Amino acid sequence: MQLTFLGTGTSVGIPVIGCDCAVCRSTDPKDKRLRSSVYIQTPEFAWVVDTGPDFRAQCLRENIRHLDAAIFTHPHMDHLTGFDELRRFTVDVDQFMPIYGTPECLAVLERMFEYAFNGENRYRGYLKPFPKPIHGPFHLGETTVTPLPVQHGKVVTIGYLFTRGGRKLCAYIPDAKTISPEAMELIRGVDTLIVDALRHTPHPTHMNFEESLAVVSELKPRQTWFTHLQCEIMHAVEDPKLPPGVNLAFDGLQLRWNDEG
Repeated sequence: MQLTFLGTGTSVGIPVIGCDCAVCRSTDPKDKRLRSSVYIQTPEFAWVVDTGPDFRAQCLRENIRHLDAAIFTHPHMDHLTGFDELRRFTVDVDQFMPIYGTPECLAVLERMFEYAFNGENRYRGYLKPFPKPIHGPFHLGETTVTPLPVQHGKVVTIGYLFTRGGRKLCAYIPDAKTISPEAMELIRGVDTLIVDALRHTPHPTHMNFEESLAVVSELKPRQTWFTHLQCEIMHAVEDPKLPPGVNLAFDGLQLRWNDEG
């Protein structure tokens, strides 16, 4: 399995419009952060987690040419407003794109992109989504995908655990303030944790570094990557300060797992 970070930034991206802080003015590519999303490939299947407003640019940057499905964490602007760009992966007249999300998230997508869901636009080159409501674990090819309900302020969002051959390869939780004991047990023993770590200072709807490191301390994954980073965080300054096995993710970073590890 290979995972590519399409974006690792907050809802406003970095650089932030109108911000003159050191991170927003940085020339380090690792400080340029598009909206959070990942692209996952396996030998038999490929999918994206969230399609934010930068999705087109992300696909072009990473030369993404094939996509079998899209799954969504929650219906906030920075995670779904690039939805219509999925049309390039359903060019054939009768080719549908499976769309996975909670019933509540799918309802928002159908309201925002009614023209794609109403069944009247079955033309070549138009997006033809196939809604797949999530009610529990499901499969994408040979990968078991387990939803992880987490609290994101007043909103329940979904992280995902990806398991292949009985191995918990990766948990992806980009937006969370707290992770329930039930979700913690589901991801216990995971190889790689990708988790929301917005900044050092507290935030009402996102975990800060201290809170995320407490999760890492309890779960003890082999590797952890912080994502959904705000412009308070300069990569070259903050990454070396993190404990062994914990790092800041950056746009374009690729992770790989094989049969051995």
